Amino acid sequence: MTLFQDLYWPRASSLLQRGGCGEADVSLAGVPWFMASLSPGRCDLGPAAIRSALSRFSCFDVEHGVDLQRLCIRDWGDLDVSTQTPECGFDQVVAYLMRVRESSPVMLALGGDNSITRPFVHAQGGALASIGLITLDAHFDLRSTAQGLSNGNPISALLGDGMPGHNIVQIGVQSFSNSAHYANVAKTAGMRCITIEQVNAKGMEAAIHWALEWLEGVERIVIDFDLDVLDRVWMPAAPGSRSGGLTPFQLGEAAYLLGRAPRVVAADLVELDPLQDIGDVSVMSAAKCVLAFLSGYCSR
Repeated sequence: MTLFQDLYWPRASSLLQRGGCGEADVSLAGVPWFMASLSPGRCDLGPAAIRSALSRFSCFDVEHGVDLQRLCIRDWGDLDVSTQTPECGFDQVVAYLMRVRESSPVMLALGGDNSITRPFVHAQGGALASIGLITLDAHFDLRSTAQGLSNGNPISALLGDGMPGHNIVQIGVQSFSNSAHYANVAKTAGMRCITIEQVNAKGMEAAIHWALEWLEGVERIVIDFDLDVLDRVWMPAAPGSRSGGLTPFQLGEAAYLLGRAPRVVAADLVELDPLQDIGDVSVMSAAKCVLAFLSGYCSR
């Protein structure tokens, strides 16, 4: 028997089950949108790359003593929307993700670019005023929607849909990756921002604590993991990543803490173009973020 076949070293890819697996703990779906990305790329290939990378990890979180084999994860596969724009595909994506949401208490969506975040939030159902959004992102994503929807304006679109600005917290926003205008838009809307400098000064645990405390008035919380929040050394496959971002350790810490939070019901991972990866460092970082979030969920 080879190491790859070691029965005592089950691989994380074995957690994903297609079709029914009884009552699922977590549902996973791919939404490979990329047609409206501001930077050319193939983020539609992200979901398959992340699933493949899971085969290179085990199911056991040594630090927290969590074995993910206790989870039942239903993998719904990928929705065929790669050639659609966010405007044309919005209703289809929302309907699809609502079906996914109904099959388990927590759902994960693999993008695709950041334009999936808007329908992802809508798919949680209920009034937008009852939903909180925490983004881990280098950018405000507040570009104007006047020229159409893109991966640069999902937060603008949600504000336009009626989501209160004080329901949105952004962690990891970076200097020289944003403009003064959009910083003022965020402030005027009542959004909270925790910069990368504040994360490094106070620690990720403090940042997550602040975010959850600021959102104590909402019923459910959605997480947006925009992978360009990572330093470009660790995420060359995200078109928007720059030097000075988070480390994979910090992202994993955030994912674990957010997965552990009872009001967190959904998370997306977006902005991964595997064709731009170097040595699989990006897809490995993305896959480990998924596993950290699942470990947090197991620790509730």
